[in-house]
Amino acid sequence: MGNGINLQDGPVTLRPLEQTDAPLLLGWLSDRRNLEYWEGPHEIFTPKRIQEDFYQDPDPTGRCMIQYKGQDIGYVQFYQLDEAGLGEYHYPHARGPVFGMDQFIGCPELWGRGIGRRFIRLLTGFLFQCRGARAVVLDPHVDNERAIRCYEACGFHKVKKLPKHELHDGVWVDCWLMELLP
Repeated sequence: MGNGINLQDGPVTLRPLEQTDAPLLLGWLSDRRNLEYWEGPHEIFTPKRIQEDFYQDPDPTGRCMIQYKGQDIGYVQFYQLDEAGLGEYHYPHARGPVFGMDQFIGCPELWGRGIGRRFIRLLTGFLFQCRGARAVVLDPHVDNERAIRCYEACGFHKVKKLPKHELHDGVWVDCWLMELLP
């Protein structure tokens, strides 16, 4: 997929997304628990949609699989925000490259074990040290308390509420703009 990163911190590894990961993504995105905050529980993912959403977009997104103790357990993508992306957030602190990221752990039995904090710190460290990021931003739903706790534990803080920011299961939902500075 072109990002070519391989990062590791103890039992947590980030590796490039490969075409052979498509069935695993389809399985995770067929689980309503994973869809609660990723697209919505009523969304239908098919092999064709997995290809369209994760493999056919030629943008410079870094797409990675998250591994824990050698097992694929989730997905993360990162991307440098352009002027349009920064404008969408009305982001006030753009003084150099700003990266966004989206992620989920696809194995609910591993939620709440600190794995999210580890891979987020691993990736944000890479973005600051190797990609020159001046900030990393996230936009979780305001009611996604588990994710917000994780992000705050990693040093992110809320910048502002984004009203009706994301179409989720046919409804526009509020999100928080959260940032991490180096």
